[in-house]
Amino acid sequence: MVTLEGMMRSAILAAARSPQLEQLVSAAPVSRSVVRRFVAGTTTEDAIDASRALVHDGLAVTLDFLGEDTEDAGQARAATEAYVELLGALGAAGLTPPTEVSVKLSALGMLLDEKLASDNVLAICRAADAADTTVTIDMEDHTTTDASLDLLLRVRKDFPETGAVLQAYLRRTEADCRDLAVAGSRIRLCKGAYDEPESVAYQSDLEVSRSYVRCANVLLAGGGYPMFATHDPRLVAILEDRVRWYDRPVDTFEFQMLYGVRPVEQRRLAELGYAVRVYVPYGTQWYGYLMRRLAERPANTALFLRALVGRK
Repeated sequence: MVTLEGMMRSAILAAARSPQLEQLVSAAPVSRSVVRRFVAGTTTEDAIDASRALVHDGLAVTLDFLGEDTEDAGQARAATEAYVELLGALGAAGLTPPTEVSVKLSALGMLLDEKLASDNVLAICRAADAADTTVTIDMEDHTTTDASLDLLLRVRKDFPETGAVLQAYLRRTEADCRDLAVAGSRIRLCKGAYDEPESVAYQSDLEVSRSYVRCANVLLAGGGYPMFATHDPRLVAILEDRVRWYDRPVDTFEFQMLYGVRPVEQRRLAELGYAVRVYVPYGTQWYGYLMRRLAERPANTALFLRALVGRK
């Protein structure tokens, strides 16, 4: 059954692929102030400043240099160089290991050449290792899942601490959790933010939430390091109960939330002694990222639309 929320989500995700709408939104004078709520800025210095503030508040950080669907080798190399520069700056600023980086394989050339993407990920992992921190490989739409997990396993041969992301809305994810819930394996579990067909993904929020809990139980029962990425109050409460049931020490898992989303809750969890990591995007290619955040939470859409028409 298609819900109004589902229709809105599909429409927003379709808008994320519209160059015309991207140009319109980017040109709107108020866009910058709205975007700054969810994006740290456009430069390495902006990313460093945001990380420093969050670490000072007792939070961990993962930084994402925005960009995806790259089909140009030069752009993929430029994204890799941006990460290498960032990691060097983080190390020099003393912000590692609390700050790590997240990478999207499509931004590193996966759509062009898998070897190119693999070489670029390895270059970023070497820079992260030199800076005493880690890398997490983000997951994208379901057509890339197998290739992403295959590359993860290759990268982990040299950098076993490399993290992976699994998306609870995919029907396959519970099985993937069982395969990856092994000692030393860092796995971020999120709901998922792409427009996927019913054949591969659960469609209702209830189905997705139930899948999330099943996957969380698998990860908590395993020997890995689960990273629970959710802002859903119900899921956070369930996870707090589940980690107690599995008797997991607080240094064997973490919560993750997005920059600009539920900051009070982030600090509440940190004050309870949980590790909390904030996913902080930066860079000029913010449009697709922002649209997926709007699709995840209709309230964010209302906030953005009010700003576009000039309301306070």
